[in-house]
Amino acid sequence: MIDATTSHEALTFMDGSSRDEELKAFRTPKGMYCYKVMLGGLKDAGATYQRAMQKVFDDILHKNVECYVEDLVVKSLKRANHPQNLRMVFERLRQNQLKMNLLKCAFGVASGKFLCFVVRRHGIEIEHEKIDAITVLPKPHNIHELKSLKGNLTYLRRFISNLAGKCQPFSKLIKKDTMFRWDAECFAAFQKVKEYLMSPPVLAAPIQGKLLILYVVAQEQSVGALLAQENDEGKENALYYLSRRMTPNELNY
Repeated sequence: MIDATTSHEALTFMDGSSRDEELKAFRTPKGMYCYKVMLGGLKDAGATYQRAMQKVFDDILHKNVECYVEDLVVKSLKRANHPQNLRMVFERLRQNQLKMNLLKCAFGVASGKFLCFVVRRHGIEIEHEKIDAITVLPKPHNIHELKSLKGNLTYLRRFISNLAGKCQPFSKLIKKDTMFRWDAECFAAFQKVKEYLMSPPVLAAPIQGKLLILYVVAQEQSVGALLAQENDEGKENALYYLSRRMTPNELNY
């Protein structure tokens, strides 16, 4: 979904505004009440909304529109076509009595935030808030904090070269019945990841028809890969980073 939003000259980001309060009404001794907003804790809220939006935009989804629950992106390969695509989306919203939050909309822009990433015509970037949140983190003091850190890094793994190799020193702390001891090796690995994120790569949008280049690397306990491609100027751009730790059985060979 994120990748499909790149390579477009004009983008419009919109956020939904629900008007289905009555569907979650409840009775009390003083009368009938309902919530004014959809509760995040409702088990089926996100999935139900997503199915509804997919039905509304079924024939133009992944062509002119990308949708994740209430977050909506209208995209146009050429800026001249953007008003027409917007009009089509507005008509669908009107027909289905859906409203957007105007304060959260950005019309006809060249870039914008979508699902915690910055999406623009030429590629995808990590939003600065995500980077800052990790670079200012103190060292983990227990396994719970370490798992939280690894979860944040995993979300950004496509941007980080050989993430599994960089985080290898952490793996010994997650083993069962192991005392949590943050040593010099863990500290050095953490600092290395932070330094890398200070200038993260921009993942380019793939160019249809051009050859893809795959680089692979194997270390003692991890393997990694980079998918790249040359742009029209002959410069090689990163498209996707991938890595993982080897399993115990793989380490035997």
